Amino acid sequence: MQMSNTREVSFDDELLILVDGADNVTGYDNKANAHRGGGMLHRAFSVFLFNKNGQVLLHKRSEQKPLWPGFWTNSCCSHPRKGESYESAAQRRLDDELGVCAHLSFLYRFQYTAEFGHKGSENELCAVYVGRFEGEQNLAPNPNEIADWCWVTCTDLDQWLRDHPEQFTPWFKLEWQRLCTDQRPKIIELCHAEFH
Repeated sequence: MQMSNTREVSFDDELLILVDGADNVTGYDNKANAHRGGGMLHRAFSVFLFNKNGQVLLHKRSEQKPLWPGFWTNSCCSHPRKGESYESAAQRRLDDELGVCAHLSFLYRFQYTAEFGHKGSENELCAVYVGRFEGEQNLAPNPNEIADWCWVTCTDLDQWLRDHPEQFTPWFKLEWQRLCTDQRPKIIELCHAEFH
């Protein structure tokens, strides 16, 4: 696996967008503060990329990540910065982390919290997007963000989750469960990819 994209793209002092449960902006704070202790509710997003074979792209978080290092998760996930929309942030991060672009479709938004021991917490209002990955693009994962990656069928992923749920981030498990139930028809329509 070739990893040529080595830019620093995550910064503790980048300003995240703090919100209430209805997604109204309540202020801004840096990423380090937003994740300290129980965390401050802020905007986030998750992207799931599918290929023409109906496989989904997963990545293993770099050991440099302060929260959930070395855990497997969805194709791409991060936060909009101050002045940035969910959509523009998702596109920026696809390039930052994977070196690709993709047409994305919004699925749903949900709120969750998760603590990573004494290291900090996620307290996020997360927008979930799905996209179709076109095969002519080559992945260029950023090793500062991504330790490993793989394409996996939905059936194999379901088995992996049953056998080793401890290997996955908490937000991924919540999102995948919903993608496989009430969001399944929309994914098939948008990505032209059947779950198998």
